[in-house]
Amino acid sequence: MNKKFHYEFDPATGILFKYYYGVISIEDLSSSWEYAFEKKLIPKEVKGFILDYRKATFNIKANEYKEIPKFYKKHIDIFRNFKIAIITQDPKDVVIPMLVKTEDDGYFSRPFSTIEAAVEWVLS
Repeated sequence: MNKKFHYEFDPATGILFKYYYGVISIEDLSSSWEYAFEKKLIPKEVKGFILDYRKATFNIKANEYKEIPKFYKKHIDIFRNFKIAIITQDPKDVVIPMLVKTEDDGYFSRPFSTIEAAVEWVLS
């Protein structure tokens, strides 16, 4: 697998940061989470997630976005009641997180353009 992501856990806030790089597909999203599950990268004391796509761009068709909430729901035992902040800077990339938010069920997601705003929301 060509790794287009890395994880960092901040024990001070309890936030797991996931940074993405390059062109990201639906397969990249699911395989990167599967990697985290397999390597046990999600600590039990996690309080929320921040997915940072500022150095990435989505290669996801509008009709494929439903695969993302479907994945979260399939793994609701991990994501239940957590906030998932998605940071993008390119206006075209904010469309996918906005569409995903419409399908939230059992978890909460929201797009942001800055880390500071995302952290504040996840911790609120």
